[in-house]
Amino acid sequence: MSRRLPTIHKTTGHDAGPFRMEQLDLEFSNGERRLYERLHGRGHGAVIVVPMLDDETVLLVREYAAGMHRYELGLVKGRIDAGETPLQAADRELKEEAGYGARRLDALRMISLAPTYMSHQATLVLARDLYPERLPGDEPEELEVVPWKLDALHELILREDFSEGRSIAALYIVRDWLRHHGD
Repeated sequence: MSRRLPTIHKTTGHDAGPFRMEQLDLEFSNGERRLYERLHGRGHGAVIVVPMLDDETVLLVREYAAGMHRYELGLVKGRIDAGETPLQAADRELKEEAGYGARRLDALRMISLAPTYMSHQATLVLARDLYPERLPGDEPEELEVVPWKLDALHELILREDFSEGRSIAALYIVRDWLRHHGD
């Protein structure tokens, strides 16, 4: 079933860090009117990177997660800077966060974070043929790099310190993509 998108009668908002908090005055096709709030991403987008050390091993990073006030395992990720392509941003973030560059980068798809109330999307990038190279990043401390076998993904997703939905989805997408397209 396809529906006509609601009519936006008015948008108000204020800046909230890297986002803009917006309130939308919407009218649905059945005449129902509601106020919705959303976080609207600013900037040039973001990347989430799955760095493959070899055909079977992904590199995860452990970093402080302020939202949960704990250290969390996850994938390399970050914002795309002005003038960068998603692939350039992925390679830079990989060098900053994990200490590796990639000779082969493939943009696989876009992943949203919470589409019912956020406009944020990130380009999922598969990074292969890695080589050691470190760039200074904006993290307050060096991130721990943790190799993990893709065939042990079932163990990783049950860990309390691996909870971010984008990282979980990205690993399943890459694992299946590699089975069908990897070379």
